[in-house]
Order: sequence, then C-alpha cells, then structure tokens
Amino acid sequence: MDAYDEGSDARHGPGGPDPRRALPGPAPAPEGREDAPRRRPAPPASEGPAGPPSTPGDPADPPAAPGDPVDGPSAPAAGPPSGPRTGVAALPLRHRIGAAVALVGVAAGVCVHLGMTFLHVAPANTVSKEHSRTIEDWIYPEFEQNWKLFAPNPLQQNIAVQARAEIRTAAGGVRTTGWYDLSAQDGRAIDGNPLPSHTQQNELRRAWDFLIATHDDDNRPVGLRGALSEAYLRRITVLRLDRADAAGPDGVVDRVQLRSRTTQVPPPEWSEEQVSTTPEYRTLPWWPVPEDEARGGVG
Repeated sequence: MDAYDEGSDARHGPGGPDPRRALPGPAPAPEGREDAPRRRPAPPASEGPAGPPSTPGDPADPPAAPGDPVDGPSAPAAGPPSGPRTGVAALPLRHRIGAAVALVGVAAGVCVHLGMTFLHVAPANTVSKEHSRTIEDWIYPEFEQNWKLFAPNPLQQNIAVQARAEIRTAAGGVRTTGWYDLSAQDGRAIDGNPLPSHTQQNELRRAWDFLIATHDDDNRPVGLRGALSEAYLRRITVLRLDRADAAGPDGVVDRVQLRSRTTQVPPPEWSEEQVSTTPEYRTLPWWPVPEDEARGGVG
C-alpha cells in the first residue's frame, strides 16, 4: 500500500485525519508570519496601593480619542458663548424699526443742511440761482455764514451787546430795568469751558451782525430781511431777560431796547499804531414785545 494513500495513517499520524481539512474557510496563518493579526494585550492590573481617582482634565490622563464618551459634565457647545443682548439688539422689533427710521431721518436732514450750506457759500450757479429763495429761507437767520475771519483786515474790535426792558407790573405801572450785558453773559459761560456750545459762542454775535447788515445808519430796516433780523434779535433778547428774571415774579416785558458798546482792540506794544480806547455806543429804538413772546413764547 502506498504510504501516501488516503486511508494510510502514515500521512496524518496516529491521531487520525488532519482536523484542519474538515473545517471550512482558510487555514490559520502559521506563527511567525508578518501578516498575521495581532491582538493587543490587556493592560496589566495595577499593583500597589490605589491612588486617588483621576478627575476630568487631569494632565496625567491621556487625551480622549474622537468619538470616545466624556465622563462628567457635558462638553460646551462649539461657537461663541451666548449672553444677554445689549443696546439696540435688546429692543423689541418695532422699537428697532423706529430707531432705524429715526436714524435715516437724521441722516437725510444732515445731508439737506450740508447741501443748502454748500449752495449758499459756493459761487453763483444754475441751481443756486433757480432755488435762491428756498436756500435763503433755510440759511437765514440761524445758519448765516461769515468769512470776516479770513478777510485781509480781520475785525479788530470788541463789540458787546446790551439790553434793557420796560416792565409792566401787576398794578399797572411801568418800570425800566438797567442795562444787561448779554455778551458778558456768554463770555462767562465760555470762560474755562473746554467745549462751549455754538449758541454761547455765535448766536448773539451773529444776530447782531445780521441786524447791522440789514439796517441803515438811522437803524431803519432795509427790505424784508431787516424786519426778520429785528424779530430774531428781539426773541433772543426776551429769552435772555426771562432767564435773568428781569420782569420779576408778577411783571411782564412790554418793550426792549438794545445797544452795542464797541471798543478798539489795543495794538501790540511793538506797534506804532495809535487807536482810541473810548467806547462807542449805537442805541436802537424801543421794540414792542408781542404778547406771546412776553409770556415765554418765541413769536
């Protein structure tokens, strides 16, 4: 009998047929091959006394692999932390819409004012000639421009505007106040103030310049702008006198009168120029005050 016959025990040995031939599938890789899968050995049990339990975030702990569960409190969500809204964002929707509409209105008003001012100071052109009346109504008297600071011979005078009033008392009598120096009031408000208001610096001065430019040497108004300048300066004067409580508790301002006190600015010591230091006065006639202005209105 052949030694390699299927029925022979010489090939399979005394233990019977090779059990690997009876199992389906590929045969296990022999030991020593590189492509054989290797199992990771189980970590050895810790020896010695047990230490304190590790806490999340301990530097000794190995970093968690992606997808591994995290012990303890849940990890914060990605992105910036959410907090309470502040400013306009905290307002309700209708209030935000209102704020946006107000902002657009303010921006439009600023653009219109800048456009009117530009057309007023720019050289005469087709647009300024066609809309000259609209531009003048917008500019005068509050926003009139003055370029005397840049003239070849700037102003060298100090002009103080003063006012007094006739007061009608509750008993029917009339009394005349003393002269109030309105320019000195503005000077005291500006002195030491790092950010004085435009009103304190220019309102009274520009009103007086406007009046002088629209009146003749006899203090008579010339044209419609002359009457407008009188009404503008009168309103300013009544408001200033009311602020100073010139009428008293029961009195009413019936008429006002204004004057200017002009003094020349002394020349520097090194100059040979000689100027007079005597004040010059220009007194305007009495102006009646309308009833609504006398009681706190502006006419």
